[in-house]
Amino acid sequence: MERLYSSVEYNESEDACRLSTPHTGPSSSESRSHGAAVVSLGLLSVFLLAGLVGLGVHHHDSAAELSSIKDNLTECLRAAEDKLTSVSEERDLLNSSLTQLTEEMDRLQRLSKPKKTCPAGWKTLSSSCYFLSSRSDSWEQSREDCKDKGADLVVIDSLEEQKFLSSIIKQRTWIGLHDGVDEGSWKWIDGTPLTQA
Repeated sequence: MERLYSSVEYNESEDACRLSTPHTGPSSSESRSHGAAVVSLGLLSVFLLAGLVGLGVHHHDSAAELSSIKDNLTECLRAAEDKLTSVSEERDLLNSSLTQLTEEMDRLQRLSKPKKTCPAGWKTLSSSCYFLSSRSDSWEQSREDCKDKGADLVVIDSLEEQKFLSSIIKQRTWIGLHDGVDEGSWKWIDGTPLTQA
């Protein structure tokens, strides 16, 4: 700083200070600080460039890894779809086999069921046998006659059975309907009440 003041002239007419020689360049300390700043900026640029290169390499590696994972997932998905298709085809084959086996079992059961045969002189409807007696006995005697044959008076429980019996009965016949317990309250011999349609 002494150097700055040594070249200052004092002018009495003006109360101001001025340098006699103009200041044209930086001092050595200023030069050093400028150089340090330039080196620091250069190093910072190198570090930034190195960081950008590192990020680029890392990004490239990550993209390659992501692509590999995507390819593996695609392969797994294709394998799962193939397996699902295979399982669906196998299920369809098993369902078809099950249907065929069920039909075959039904056919064999129908063949294996012995057809119910009724004794001679008896009539057949579905799986029931009917005997029409020619005797003229009372209701009680007719029921005993049926029991002696291993049967009982008929209980009519369907329209089909009623039509069948009407077609084969040609005279008055006892059936399994009575009001012996409570007169006027008709019941079948199996205990069910009479219903009229």
